[in-house]
Amino acid sequence: MQRLKIYIPIITALFTVYSCKSQLDIENPNKPTPESAATESGILALGQGIYVSGFYDLKYYDGVTGRFWSSAIGYHEQMGDVIGMEAANQYMNQLGCPDKVTLDNGTVVPSPGFPPKQLLLIRAINKNAEAGANPLFFEWGYMYQMNKTANILLAIVDKVPFTGDAETKKKVVRAWAYWWKGYAYSRIGSMYYAGIINDDLAAADDPTTTNANYVSKETMIAAANAKLDTAAQILSTLSASGDYNAALGKLIPTFFQVGKGGVFTPDAWIRNINTLKARNLLVNTTVDAMPATRWDSILTLTNNGIRENDLVFTGRSDQLGNLFAAADGSVPARVASSSPGGGGYKVSERLIQDYKTGDQRLANNFITGTTWIGNADRGNSFNTNHALVDRGNGMAGVITYSNKTVGGAEMYLAGTWEENELMKAEATMYLANFSPASIASGMALIDAVRNAQGAGLPPTVAATPADAREELRRERRVGLVFRALSFYDARRWKVINTLAQGGGRTGCVVIDRNGNINTNATIEYGFLDYWDVPDNELAGNPPAAGSAPVVNPRTE
Repeated sequence: MQRLKIYIPIITALFTVYSCKSQLDIENPNKPTPESAATESGILALGQGIYVSGFYDLKYYDGVTGRFWSSAIGYHEQMGDVIGMEAANQYMNQLGCPDKVTLDNGTVVPSPGFPPKQLLLIRAINKNAEAGANPLFFEWGYMYQMNKTANILLAIVDKVPFTGDAETKKKVVRAWAYWWKGYAYSRIGSMYYAGIINDDLAAADDPTTTNANYVSKETMIAAANAKLDTAAQILSTLSASGDYNAALGKLIPTFFQVGKGGVFTPDAWIRNINTLKARNLLVNTTVDAMPATRWDSILTLTNNGIRENDLVFTGRSDQLGNLFAAADGSVPARVASSSPGGGGYKVSERLIQDYKTGDQRLANNFITGTTWIGNADRGNSFNTNHALVDRGNGMAGVITYSNKTVGGAEMYLAGTWEENELMKAEATMYLANFSPASIASGMALIDAVRNAQGAGLPPTVAATPADAREELRRERRVGLVFRALSFYDARRWKVINTLAQGGGRTGCVVIDRNGNINTNATIEYGFLDYWDVPDNELAGNPPAAGSAPVVNPRTE
């Protein structure tokens, strides 16, 4: 990763230019040196810098797009048809535009993009010369910055003197580094056709070095779960002692330690790991190709996954906008508006139609208003008459999706109890071939999620396997909305495929360019399932002999 190496020579990713020491406890932020991480406070500040390197500070940022949780994740939510986009920054409007839409009257509306299909667009713009305009660069760049910071932690932790129970504190730092390495590899393997396993931890003089040995996405996911296993093994030797809490409390920013975020026990952390491992297994295999052994592994992991009252990995905004700006640092913050179409992102009408009649989550978070019609040359499916309400409509006990007050919104960075339970429900039903008993168990788990979020729906009854699958599909769409899972699901359910490949979505609500509300439209997305490796990487780090293919072989 030569281009990224130029950007973060040795400790750049850890000590980015921030002046708010009380908020982000990064030692000596304006004069970074390797020596500043050679103390207990320094290495814990470096560990906290994971958030900066992995989510906030990358080489390219145009003032509108470029941050991880608002932009890189924005691509996921567009391709999952949760949001739409009219603005052309980094080709966002084209990347999430379906190949074609067939309206109720049979009229076919093709993508107005040039090229007119996402696959062709990706092949045209995935060039190093595009620099920050290449949308494929961002998730890759952020995750490998995160991985490098974790490598630095592992390279120097044994050289740092710690007070108190030094071995416990060192184990916390190691578990932290391996968790985030597993996290980074998970995202790379879940999004790109190939990746790099960069574990040259013995190169202590320069732990930011890389290699040119590209491996398959399957190998990346196996490596991700192996790193998570290493973190879990370390945590299994620890207890929630004073020194454990002190070290982890310094690694997690204080303004993240609110609500579901905080200093979790080793056992709760292991359960977070199990949920992420289950996700890796679930989202990287299409449902029709999932073997029973994998469903069994998912069920085992989720039975030992995040519990309802467990603390999880979260993020929040602070007054200076460090890491996540309250106004625009997340996808829902960029969607929220007082009127349809008013946000940077637009509410998808397909998301709205997935709420069941009477669902209080819909009533508390959205309003219907004057239909917004975007530029015809920017898309064929993003028109909407719904808006996401910031801070909701005031319904007590019902989840609120957007809160743009400082510190108001809780962002989930990894797994949640809701995701764990819905994975458990899915594995339970598929393992038993949707027997009546397994369907009843699955619906009970779905109802538990709905009740926890204040949906106010009656108990779910699914008469057939098809009914059960539909309940699951809808609940994953709305119960996990804005949690960066929509594209993964659309991919494994083959919704993103062309109609000829058994994909697409029928019975859709689509507002056409004349403002007519179609209720039985067909959308053919035609999206690429795994992205090619960004040319920003390949230009400076071409594949070595024996590397896995770095370009998805799909040609149509």
